[in-house]
Amino acid sequence: MRDHRVGAKCDGRAFRVDIDEEEATRRRCLGCGTIAFIGDSADYWSEEDHDSCACPCGNEEFAVAVGFALFNDGEVRWVSVGLRCLKDNTLGVYADTKIDYSPSRHLLDQA
Repeated sequence: MRDHRVGAKCDGRAFRVDIDEEEATRRRCLGCGTIAFIGDSADYWSEEDHDSCACPCGNEEFAVAVGFALFNDGEVRWVSVGLRCLKDNTLGVYADTKIDYSPSRHLLDQA
């Protein structure tokens, strides 16, 4: 997934991903070092209480995809973060977060 925000310095295809127990998720581009939070994770991030995501093979470098489930009115209901290991191509859902507030459409722009 490419980081489309102003200041992105590369094509953003390989990431290290950190997640905390509340499923706040942060990715760091291995190409340029840009750090970005997924969805509203910056609001809930705990610098002391997070782990690096790792594939069962031990690799910690991933391609990242973010999926959204929406209510009929277009508000975000769930945010899911899927990772594909860049070593063995194993796929997994590493975060699946229910959104319990509205409005929440802004999260679509914070993938």
